[in-house]
Amino acid sequence: MIPSTQKLSAEELVALDHKLSNRYIELDPAGYFIIYVDREAGLICAKHYTNTINDKGLACDPETGEPLPCNSKVERVPTRIYAGRTAKELCIQIFEETQPCPLTYLDHAAYLGREFVRAEMALLTGQDYIQD
Repeated sequence: MIPSTQKLSAEELVALDHKLSNRYIELDPAGYFIIYVDREAGLICAKHYTNTINDKGLACDPETGEPLPCNSKVERVPTRIYAGRTAKELCIQIFEETQPCPLTYLDHAAYLGREFVRAEMALLTGQDYIQD
């Protein structure tokens, strides 16, 4: 589907982005990433964690089988921490150099690429980065 050619205002673009961020997504059974910026080192970092998906579609801790909470902190050990100076460097490291690739869904890869670009822009501009 081709989007409308009508130009949107900044507020409308923010509203569209918010709407798209709240759509249903099927979780990747290969795991998830927590992305952050290390300003002191000048790096975009991504911690990878494994998970299982239960019959309700919820991400669960593979050790306990308990659903992972979205709004509270859980102390888990990442399977690996990736870091790069740019979004492209980080994407190459994760998608091309890591075997097997730590994700299985193309929409998950596209999401990570978008988030890495956002994190890179925050690193360059000094703005805060909060993962979507």
